[in-house]
Amino acid sequence: MLATSAQAATPGTAEVNTTGLAVTDDTVTVGILHSITGTMAISEIGSVQAEKLAIKQINASGGVLGRQIEFVQEDGASDWPTFAEKSRKLLRQDNVAAIFGAWTSASRKAILPVIEQYNGMLYYPTFYEGLEQSPNVVYTGQEATQQILAGIDWAVETKAAKTFYLLGSDYIWPRTSNKIARKHINKLGLNVVGEEYYPLGHTQFNSVINKIKLKKPDVIFASVVGGSNVAFYKQMKAAGVDFTDEKPLLLTISVTEDEIRGIGGENVEGIYASMKYFQSLDNPNNKEFVAAFKEAYGDDMVIGDVTQAAYLGPWLWKAAVEKAGSFDIDKIREVFAGIEFTRAPEGYVRIHENHHLWSKTRIGQAQSDGQYKVVYETEELMEPDPFPEGYQ
Repeated sequence: MLATSAQAATPGTAEVNTTGLAVTDDTVTVGILHSITGTMAISEIGSVQAEKLAIKQINASGGVLGRQIEFVQEDGASDWPTFAEKSRKLLRQDNVAAIFGAWTSASRKAILPVIEQYNGMLYYPTFYEGLEQSPNVVYTGQEATQQILAGIDWAVETKAAKTFYLLGSDYIWPRTSNKIARKHINKLGLNVVGEEYYPLGHTQFNSVINKIKLKKPDVIFASVVGGSNVAFYKQMKAAGVDFTDEKPLLLTISVTEDEIRGIGGENVEGIYASMKYFQSLDNPNNKEFVAAFKEAYGDDMVIGDVTQAAYLGPWLWKAAVEKAGSFDIDKIREVFAGIEFTRAPEGYVRIHENHHLWSKTRIGQAQSDGQYKVVYETEELMEPDPFPEGYQ
């Protein structure tokens, strides 16, 4: 029987899938795994929305190797063992071709041994502490050398900062990030005058606010995550701290527009964030992305750094699958290095051989309307270095 032109353009399942993945001649199934309940939901729901938008757009443009993408969504519920359990279910029961998911480093670390054991592929969107490189993970967010070091250097060079107070939630990412930050601060001959950690979901920050007032640091370097941010910033304002005075200056690596939506722009006006993406970026890619996101989810929705990085995941997976001509994990892994995405809302990205992304770092200042005004960006794309010498 002669193949039709449509059939000829779409490779048969046997050609593109030899490892038992959920791929038919018409569809391919992927997994979405984020917290839609619990303290991390405030941060992760945007990632789910972005991944679904990317999948919808990809399907509208013809899919992947002629196949429409279907997805199975699971809730990590802000609980690390649940992330491990759900990732195992997606890989072993649903046989997904890729997983787009996780937010905290703790959830990624819970998924990692599962995804490596069953040779799956995770597209992880959050800025993180580095010190990790897995053949089964593509890191679409920034790592420490791109975000933390650049942010501290900016504070020192433009704000003459000399003393820092490190404040974070109590899990892997904030602790490791602050270890890297402390080493860099000390390397510059400057001082850390305090360091505090609080459990996820913590809501009583008056004690540390009093300590900060006593120490009078030039910079509060904050990596508080999730719902705790609402309490922290409201309590800072109630304590009379006006961030627009920049005394102290607050530099965060964790408060995106998604979190500000819950905190309230009036409570964070004047803080600075070191990230690769802000919704206010003025370029054609981003304008198109923001318009599509708001059309899909409402005019009142906002887009933060991790949400944008989550949007990149399905597109980069599509590019890898089509470059390899196969959904098989081993085959697509071989072609990652050098893959580019010119339609990225942040402007342009490409995948480094270490599975991280080349990207710019930007500093934004929070405005009362909940958006960031970009005040600085690196001139060139920054090479990802998850294992910087001297910071391990």
